[in-house]
Amino acid sequence: MSLVISDDIIQVSGLSEREFLIEIVIMLFQQEKISLGKASELLEMHRMQFQRLLAERGICVHYDVAEFKEDLKTLQEMGW
Repeated sequence: MSLVISDDIIQVSGLSEREFLIEIVIMLFQQEKISLGKASELLEMHRMQFQRLLAERGICVHYDVAEFKEDLKTLQEMGW
């Protein structure tokens, strides 16, 4: 599915297309509609870069036990 946002809406917002996309993705992340990984993917940004963006805005990263276990598993598979 593709979403088309009119140039008028973007112009009225005072944001560039990229900035507008960032705001939408952050809003969806804050509302727990998308994961950290999906948000990073949508913005074509490394997860750590997205986390840094969130930190700059004072937004907490949703990180639960299941995600922690998955990260541990990934690190173990990588030989850490």
